[in-house]
Amino acid sequence: MKPYVVGIDIGGTNTVFGIVDARGVVIASSSIKTLKHADFNDYLEDLYEGVMRLLVAHDAVDKIHGIGIGAPNANYYTGMVERLANIPWPTPLPLAKMVSDKFGIPVAITNDANAAAIGEMTYGAARGMKNFIMITLGTGVGSGIVINGQLVYGHDGFAGELGHFIVKRNNGRLCGCGRTGCLEAYCSATGVARTAREFLEIRTEPSLLRNIPIDAITSKDVYDAAVNGDKIAKEIFEYTGNLLGEAFADFVTFSSPEAIILFGGLSKSGDLLLRPLRESMERNMMYMFKDKVKVILSELKEADAAVLGASALGWEAKPDNAAAPAPMV
Repeated sequence: MKPYVVGIDIGGTNTVFGIVDARGVVIASSSIKTLKHADFNDYLEDLYEGVMRLLVAHDAVDKIHGIGIGAPNANYYTGMVERLANIPWPTPLPLAKMVSDKFGIPVAITNDANAAAIGEMTYGAARGMKNFIMITLGTGVGSGIVINGQLVYGHDGFAGELGHFIVKRNNGRLCGCGRTGCLEAYCSATGVARTAREFLEIRTEPSLLRNIPIDAITSKDVYDAAVNGDKIAKEIFEYTGNLLGEAFADFVTFSSPEAIILFGGLSKSGDLLLRPLRESMERNMMYMFKDKVKVILSELKEADAAVLGASALGWEAKPDNAAAPAPMV
């Protein structure tokens, strides 16, 4: 068997890819901008050139067993991406087949957050855990649910969309999925920026954030302001953490996980986010679950969790692009 696989994580902002060996060691990795081109074929050409440069540089061109991809709304069963909330490519998109045809290598795909969960379970904070929930806080909010050591896909491959759990039933924000009030619209990096704009519009007190054009504010700007003691910025994190905690308390009633693991840029906000999140979760927790569920951070580097998880699928990829076999859960 060929000694390597390629893992690809397609995020709303960046696409990260790496060469991975059978022990789960990332031999080398690189990235491209996901939205450098709005046309998927142009993106695929960029991806091909980037991956091939990496393979050539590490003498791995003819040593790749398969490619595993984590992508938003990617269906493990069919190899299709049915819909994209944050990326303007036309869907449904036969992602597995198109990438396989381009590279001449078999491909398997799954949801990007599911890929992160697989990586965390194999190499990170979830080692040894049979029941946990992975939450990715990036451009959107993704999730991967593991029960009894198996990733949950559901009957059609789409289970585990906790980012689209509705947290505001009345007058909620429009979400990229087309619904209103989703967790993603409030607690993603883009959701934090939206909260900042709302707070600045209705509040009158001074804020470091007022030095930035309101439509240009990012979650990083909010973090930087909060670290510097900005009152409004700190309250934005309180608001975001409170919503996440309420949602997590509900998630726990579903699967009774040992832990909820946070991954992605927003999770790096530390106690600005984690303190209000944990307090809110315990305050809203059903009594039999109180003080039982840990909220912990990923132990893997920003890129590695999703890349490693996606790469694990590369060993399962089928040469004929057939849909992946149905998992046990």
